[in-house]
Amino acid sequence: MVETATAELRDSATAVLRRLVGREDAVFHDGQYEAIEALVDGGRRALVVQRTGWGKSAVYFVASLLLRARGAGPTLIVSPLLALMRDQVEAAARAGVRAEAINSANALDWGQVTARLDADEVDVLLVSPERLNNPVFREQQLPELVRRMGLLVIDEAHCISDWGHDFRPDYRRIKDLITSLPAEVPVLATTATANERVVHDVQEQLAVGGADVFTLRGPLARKSLRLGVLRLPSPRSQLAWLLTHLGDLPGSGIIYTLTVSAAEDITRLLREAGHDVRAYTGRTDSEERAASEQALKNNEVKALVATSALGMGFDKPDLGFVVHVGAPSSPVAYYQQVGRAGRGTDNADVLLLPGTEDREIWRYFATASMPDEQRAQAVLSELEAAGGAVSAPALEARVNIRRTPLELLLKVLAVDGAVERVQGGWARTRQPWSYDAERYGRVAAARVAEQNAMLAYENSTGCRMEFLAHALDDPAAAPCGRCDNCAGPWFADSIGEDARDSAQAALGRVGVELEPRLMWPGGMDRLGVPLKGKIKPEEQAASGRALARLTDLGWGGRLRTLFSTAEGGQEDLPIDDAMLRACVQVLAQWGWRERPVAVVSVPSRSRPALVGSFAEGIARIGRLPYLGQLHHPHGGPRGDSGGNSAFRLASVWDQFAASPELAASIAEASGPVLLIDDYVDSRWTITEASRVLRQAGATQVLPFVLAISA
Repeated sequence: MVETATAELRDSATAVLRRLVGREDAVFHDGQYEAIEALVDGGRRALVVQRTGWGKSAVYFVASLLLRARGAGPTLIVSPLLALMRDQVEAAARAGVRAEAINSANALDWGQVTARLDADEVDVLLVSPERLNNPVFREQQLPELVRRMGLLVIDEAHCISDWGHDFRPDYRRIKDLITSLPAEVPVLATTATANERVVHDVQEQLAVGGADVFTLRGPLARKSLRLGVLRLPSPRSQLAWLLTHLGDLPGSGIIYTLTVSAAEDITRLLREAGHDVRAYTGRTDSEERAASEQALKNNEVKALVATSALGMGFDKPDLGFVVHVGAPSSPVAYYQQVGRAGRGTDNADVLLLPGTEDREIWRYFATASMPDEQRAQAVLSELEAAGGAVSAPALEARVNIRRTPLELLLKVLAVDGAVERVQGGWARTRQPWSYDAERYGRVAAARVAEQNAMLAYENSTGCRMEFLAHALDDPAAAPCGRCDNCAGPWFADSIGEDARDSAQAALGRVGVELEPRLMWPGGMDRLGVPLKGKIKPEEQAASGRALARLTDLGWGGRLRTLFSTAEGGQEDLPIDDAMLRACVQVLAQWGWRERPVAVVSVPSRSRPALVGSFAEGIARIGRLPYLGQLHHPHGGPRGDSGGNSAFRLASVWDQFAASPELAASIAEASGPVLLIDDYVDSRWTITEASRVLRQAGATQVLPFVLAISA
């Protein structure tokens, strides 16, 4: 009888699989059916760690339909990215699975989705981990889902673990969701990138309540990938190599970069050279992302030039290549991205072009996903004092933390149970919280070890696929026989002279718009500053310019070096001739409606020689009078640079003034004033200095700085 039931389940599962892939001869890969059986017949909790392309989604789609046929409720899939959700919904439809998603990109459809759920017309619902903490979803929709749920799936489950390369605090909330499920509801966690430490962490969370966890772990190495590393001496050489050899790479693919600016710069350069490419970054809106993904799938573009925004879950089985311009900060993160290629083909090329500034960029973007004790205690104190809900913008006016890290900190504290998201914002719970310094220190040390391992990968003389497999603690790690170290370089390292010239021209591009602030931050009255609402038009700065962003490929590197040197306490030097000439180029292409009539500078305590020489040089070359600098009537800005908008504005408010002589000169000049400074981050120094100059009689203030943070 048991054998008959098992045979019936396998027959039913195979029929669903064949409908899913559209082939009557399809059979399960090793382990797929065993995972389905554990979920459907065993009602177990399972962790599946298998390489990209193995078919993890087939496991949960087949299991979902089999469970639905037995009268179970819908499957809930927790999925981290919009691109991943789109692919999963499309794949579900091919299998006859009625799938819906609730995410930030389809807010107008939520009502229809809820109605379909109520009518039991949804087999699979996909949500982001952040949705689990949305008060309306958590309180009104999730309880009913939990009551009816037939299967819970945690996709990209390595995000659960703070040891992983892509930890997401909201994934930690899944443990609470598992605890709330009836004991008979099966749970499946899947990932392609988990080393042994991450596997154990995920297993512990799946096992909450004492449940046994069925773990299926297969070999992670990808036979289709041909790995290589090409060291080039400069960003110019990297861009020139792309210009020379992009057309040689097979099919269509992805070019990964470390920064948004680099993705946009490379896209522009390649497009100008006639290559059909598109940028895909965190600044790309959701509609454009979807269109670009589809264009790549249809082979309508040669490549998407992308940041990590295009990562987990993007599914193009015939993706021909992945090139990295600059290395991710860990081998596991690198494997995650290169795993996009060669999923359904025998061959795909993967090439890493390490950047000379990779380590500097890693440090620059190193934002701890672990809470800082002092900041965490400040947030908890403010929420406790409020005694109720406080929105993130209102909380910004109480603690000196910028919005993005503040929201990340709140998520971490919420996962720890110290705060909770409620209608109207965030509130303190009654649960005590203590800073786990030992654990956070160990995680930070693990991040450093990952960076060192990535450098070791770049310099390795052994098999590259074996190296990545070892990084994932894959017991089946073995030489691939295909990479550049096993079989010799498969890529050309020649660079055309025309390509060098084009790359140099691209890196020499200058000028980034510096958008003016138009609104005062909320909650300024709490900080003793009588400001709210819109900035008066007659006190606003005009659109300004920066020589470059700190994250730019060309001038960004020089500017990062310049400012990091100054922060290190070394000598403050006048601007050099090359940088001044580049600034003149920015002026030449500015395109202002009315030419400035004078130059004024922001007083600098850290780089007076740099700012002063910058202002004087621009005035001399532009044949404009340099009227001098503003002064500090009350000692100047208080506190360090950075911090959130409210605190940064409070630190500079009323700290600049125009002397009577300067005000008289501005009034006499009667026209736009060019305002010079070295570096812009929050833009409040420039905004406040511009307000002072407008009040002194400047008809316009045109800010001009060397660097903008991003």
